[in-house]
Amino acid sequence: MIKKIALGITAALLTSQASAADWLHCGKVFDSESGELKGEHYIQVEDGEIKQLTQQRPEAAELTDLSAMTCLPGLIDLHVHLDGQSGPQSYLNRFTEGPADLALIAQNYGMKTLMAGFTTVRNPGDSYNVTIALRDAVNAGTVMGPRIYTAGKSLATTGGHADPTNGVKDDLMGRPSPVEGVINSSEDAKEAVRQHYKEGADFIKITATGGVLSMASSGENPQFTEDELKALIDIADDYNFHVAAHAHGKEGMLRAVKAGVKTIEHGTYMDDEVIEAMKERGTYLVPTILAGKFVAEKAKIDGYFPAVVRPKAAKIGPLIQQTFAEAYEAGVNIAFGTDSGVSAHGDNALEFQYMVEAGMPEAEAIQAATSVAAGILKNDKLGVIKEGNLADIVAVKGNPLEDITTLQNIGFVMKNGDIVKR
Repeated sequence: MIKKIALGITAALLTSQASAADWLHCGKVFDSESGELKGEHYIQVEDGEIKQLTQQRPEAAELTDLSAMTCLPGLIDLHVHLDGQSGPQSYLNRFTEGPADLALIAQNYGMKTLMAGFTTVRNPGDSYNVTIALRDAVNAGTVMGPRIYTAGKSLATTGGHADPTNGVKDDLMGRPSPVEGVINSSEDAKEAVRQHYKEGADFIKITATGGVLSMASSGENPQFTEDELKALIDIADDYNFHVAAHAHGKEGMLRAVKAGVKTIEHGTYMDDEVIEAMKERGTYLVPTILAGKFVAEKAKIDGYFPAVVRPKAAKIGPLIQQTFAEAYEAGVNIAFGTDSGVSAHGDNALEFQYMVEAGMPEAEAIQAATSVAAGILKNDKLGVIKEGNLADIVAVKGNPLEDITTLQNIGFVMKNGDIVKR
């Protein structure tokens, strides 16, 4: 049944009311399995699931009128960082913000993401495991937010993109260990994966190459050996974790693909050899075009990024959309992800526009954020509006297959059968 939730300043659940059987009346429905737009449908929601999908108007039923709107499955963003947002101050915030601060920040950004129509997110990297705690709080109904799959802390090598001590003076730096997500051997890799299992992570994220926003000089160099990657992925398989790999440079990306990662995040300098390896192994590209455009624009502003970051942002950021276009044209698997947290949370749907600009049809872009993304998460109850699935449904005015920018203005959001935005 549908709960109608009023959101106050604290974003808490203030009131709810339900009837025995509630229905949505959708003017059109996007079928994310076929990629086609279907006509008028009625959707019965009960106990958080889609009980019935029919073209016949139900008798004597309470209807939520979406007859002027297009209904779609709740959107899925496979790359967000809820516990922060980049800016000139963010490099200092890590010295002043503790776990409690970041937990509240993550809940706030989670709500912005949910209100933008993204009912499920994958969080590939946080601090202090705050998104593990937030995931559990959302699942328990303690707070509101999107459904979260989280890696906890990203795994890095010493000085790598996710080494939390980069740029910190010696007397504050310490020596991070596998417990803190920094590894330097095959044995360290195994320990780090097991530690993440212990802490409750849903998958593993590695930084296979340098990155743009970290306080290190290279955004491209490989940062794991082949032996480390093999050990890490072998043990991840034992724990039923998929592995996502941040990668800009070719060599580190190729090593990660050959080792068996599920997704490549960003993929900036992939070439024909990497593309063929990804196609052969069924690896997905999560392009994050939005993040690339964001950092390229901010690199033009004096003082926005530290001196070591600015040239990387200016060089790497503008390339990601073209890389995506080439990968898509060549037949690489594509899944939706934005790297929001680099860009502003809540602007996630801009990624659709950039994917379409680069040559991906609107229907395929939406599938990348629905049925395809659900497949990566191994959740067959998400990503498709059909009987028996979870009642995650969003709606927009207009036809997103004719104008993809309509997804930047989601007018209705339902998660688990609860109306959280009308």
